[in-house]
Amino acid sequence: MASLKGVLRRLFLVLDRPLDACFGTSGNPLAQLGALGFFFYWIVAVSGIYLYVFFDTGISEAYASVEYMTNEQWYLAGVMRSLHRYASDALVLVMLLHITREFAFDRYRDSRWFTWVTGTPILWLVYASGITGYWLVWDLLAQLIATRTTEWLDWLPIFGEPIARNFLTPERLDDRFFTLLVFLHIALPLILLLVLWLHLQRVSRARWNPERRLAIGVTAMLLVVSLLKPAESHAPADLTQVPGEVGLDWFYLPAYPLLDATSAGLLWAVAFAGTLLLLLLPVLPPKRRPPAAEVHLQECNGCARCAADCPYGAIRLRPRSDGLPFEHEAVVDPQLCTSCGICAGACPTAIPFRRASALVPGIELPEYPIAALRQRCHEAAEGLSGGGRILVFACEYGAPARRLGDTSVGVVELPCIGMLPPAFVDYVLSRELADGVLLAGCPENSCFHRLGAEWTRQRLAGERDPYLRRRVPRERLDVEWLAENDGARLQRALSDFRERLGDSDG
Repeated sequence: MASLKGVLRRLFLVLDRPLDACFGTSGNPLAQLGALGFFFYWIVAVSGIYLYVFFDTGISEAYASVEYMTNEQWYLAGVMRSLHRYASDALVLVMLLHITREFAFDRYRDSRWFTWVTGTPILWLVYASGITGYWLVWDLLAQLIATRTTEWLDWLPIFGEPIARNFLTPERLDDRFFTLLVFLHIALPLILLLVLWLHLQRVSRARWNPERRLAIGVTAMLLVVSLLKPAESHAPADLTQVPGEVGLDWFYLPAYPLLDATSAGLLWAVAFAGTLLLLLLPVLPPKRRPPAAEVHLQECNGCARCAADCPYGAIRLRPRSDGLPFEHEAVVDPQLCTSCGICAGACPTAIPFRRASALVPGIELPEYPIAALRQRCHEAAEGLSGGGRILVFACEYGAPARRLGDTSVGVVELPCIGMLPPAFVDYVLSRELADGVLLAGCPENSCFHRLGAEWTRQRLAGERDPYLRRRVPRERLDVEWLAENDGARLQRALSDFRERLGDSDG
């Protein structure tokens, strides 16, 4: 499984680079797959509401009403039908890519298991919504789908009598069945919306909408496709005949050829086994969870910065319990904490200059306390020699900084670059532990811990507390956002930074 993740991860990283170059890091569609999924959902919902106004639920009326929208009102209802179709296909595409990307980057384990597990029924609901939509057109494709689907459902011993009988002759099918289909096609997306809301309940500051330029771009693309290749129906359904060759939507209907090639029982087995595998992936194989962040109440003033910066909503404020004159205290939920250390980077008491008392901040990681971080800075700086000494603070999920192998470069690895309090940059430079500091974090649009890169950028820019002091010479600080396959770029960045340091000294 690790080798499969590695292959997929490298593939995404290779694709990210040209997309970042073309659209910018904020507009890379592969970095906003979840938000794009929501966006396509709303396009499907809005276009579906419009189509419902003109849709008739009768057996004979359904096909005629769809043809009216497609041909006679092509300029609006026809475009809406095509938008409905192509946005639905795009939703499936980004959903599958989103699942694959989260798996490849190992962002589905630990406290993220809830988001992953609640995402599994989304697959079933999306496909069920789309398939019932195809039924409503009631053309030859709808007839084929209805027949095969009911035969597949009849394999399960849950119905009193086979529901496929409804499609044997025209006399067996009545308008009530279409009313039921319309109800399902409306109810399933509403249930889907509820599950999507649940899906993000443990994600702090979840992105519901893509970047504006990206949203405008994909909307324009869907409109162009809708105008150039409008969605069309097959011939009307005829229960007195067996449908011949029909064109399939391979985004929603890839299972139907398998029904012809295999058996209903085998397809059910594959569907259930695949669903079970998805549900169990977060614990296959079991992964050691490091201890959750620890709050030191004697140092905590309840400022709420750690709670505001936590990407997973693992920190809450509650009334003070130790009698100190503060209103709140921070409390960590160990079931939600991923031990990223971003909370420690946000704590105003994580100040390495402290000498009169022990360096114990209000919150920190038990396995990587702030005092140990200061000690590692000194250890990494002790062996530096030559001109242009550089201390690198590197995210362990970014470029492989440990392979630098340079006597003038010291490396301190962090679980996330967001764990580094900005005061450490000031400390290293003011104490002359190094001539320059380089921060090497994950790519901004693909931070393993979601918000570490963004919070670090804002702290250095003075846009978010705790911010980097103005007295720190910015020319002696460099920041690079690099992926795990960017080792060569990190080397070049170091060389360029060392050259700039030499020019500034001269």
